[in-house]
Amino acid sequence: MAGLAVAGCTAAAPGDVRSHAGTSTASSAAAPSPTAPSPDPSAPLSAAPQTIPAVREHVPARGPGWRPAAGARVVVPPGDSGKLADEGRLLAGELHLDFTDTAAARTGDVELALAAPGSGAPESYTVTVRGGRVRITGPDEAGVFYGTRTLKQEVRTAGSAPEGTVRDAPAKPHRGLNLDIARKNFTADWIEARLREMGDIKLNRLGLHFSDDQAFRIQSDTHPEIVSTPHLTKAEVRRITALAARLHIAVVPEIDSPGHLGAVLRAHPELQLRDVRGRAVKGAVDISQPAAARLVDELLREYLPLFPGTAWHLGGDEYQALVYRDPQASFPQLARAAQQRYGPTARVQDLATGWLNDRAAVVRPAGRVPEAWNDGLFAGGVVRPAADLRVEYWTGRELGARPPVQYLDEGRRLVNLNDAYLYYVLGQPNGFTYPTGRRIYEEWTPLVLRGTTPVPARYAPQVLGARLAVWCDLAGAQTQDQVAAGIRLPLAALSQKVWDARPPQRSWAAFQALANRL
Repeated sequence: MAGLAVAGCTAAAPGDVRSHAGTSTASSAAAPSPTAPSPDPSAPLSAAPQTIPAVREHVPARGPGWRPAAGARVVVPPGDSGKLADEGRLLAGELHLDFTDTAAARTGDVELALAAPGSGAPESYTVTVRGGRVRITGPDEAGVFYGTRTLKQEVRTAGSAPEGTVRDAPAKPHRGLNLDIARKNFTADWIEARLREMGDIKLNRLGLHFSDDQAFRIQSDTHPEIVSTPHLTKAEVRRITALAARLHIAVVPEIDSPGHLGAVLRAHPELQLRDVRGRAVKGAVDISQPAAARLVDELLREYLPLFPGTAWHLGGDEYQALVYRDPQASFPQLARAAQQRYGPTARVQDLATGWLNDRAAVVRPAGRVPEAWNDGLFAGGVVRPAADLRVEYWTGRELGARPPVQYLDEGRRLVNLNDAYLYYVLGQPNGFTYPTGRRIYEEWTPLVLRGTTPVPARYAPQVLGARLAVWCDLAGAQTQDQVAAGIRLPLAALSQKVWDARPPQRSWAAFQALANRL
């Protein structure tokens, strides 16, 4: 959230690479160990911490809790230093404590440690406050990191962490933000600020849509002729992905094709799709031309090393050739290519599906899971979409968009980007309205994939989570600062609903007040 990070409470600044080397400052070595407070048996039981998202379980206890004090340290055991030193140094800087990975924890300290592998769900953690100290454990680095986010928020809201034990884990593995940097330029600093906010509320996916009809926004060495001004340099992208990795956020890139390629086509008009009358089709490449596939594949291979995550978004939506009443008659070159490749009954939609499958075949050997928009996966054709294509479900109103249950019945896994709740479209064109945190908080759940009706609960394991999507159709409608302010509460509400599938316990008014304090 926009106001969550206070002075001294941010991740490493650009260029500030936090080393894994052990440190133990002189002040921490010289400071006396604080005396452990004695619990008062008559004291009331502690209350659950006030955090966003809310913790899923708090076991109360009687005692004074823990608050930052002079001489206190963040301690990482030497055996865990190689994996948790980053988390320890970040938390120490945020709470103005010393850091050490060469000494044992003592009263007053915060200790971070990895639990045994498999001892909990991925990204889970436990925070124990007892005897004047805090111990944060988790089966993986992300879980420990999220435990530090809970402690940071506890100190931010109450000045201290309550006595007792927090046990917490996310309901959904995909939780995040999708950002259209093609239609509107967003600076690297602005993107990094959003990453810090996301990390603090336990979001873990940033989608970057950097190619569209309006612009292509990342430096290219293989095709510099397509790159727009301004754009992100590769050095800036590496800085963004490095910060994201430290905050346990995966950056998922998207080069949308075979539609939404207008910026590429301005430099390569020979690849422009034209109908039988010679009219250009907006943003669409002619997928009957091998040169179109070569160009897109060269871009994919160039950017694979730049984004070291596990997912790759291929787009696939709104290929305008398919909105014609009779694509076969309107685009005879596409119809011929489909039949030559896939047989006499193949249609233009089969050629489009084959295009998507071919692009998946480029990213798959690099260990990437291919993703595509739901309206790019057609049914009833000769060619079936690749079985491992993960569906990003956003709409039911585009050609080819089927009800979500049809994808789920095929066994596909879906990520929720419901355009009725989660689309922040600049300028609010085409009937879109800016999403509100309250509506997400009170009405939406990850099972509400299309419109306002949830899919049956039996599909819950296939719904991997959700992202709020910023689309910049009318780029000048808001400034960067206005976008940041506009998505603050919707992102906070989303974080609550993907972290815990149960109805929230706080009222919207109480949740909003807490978000404003944070």
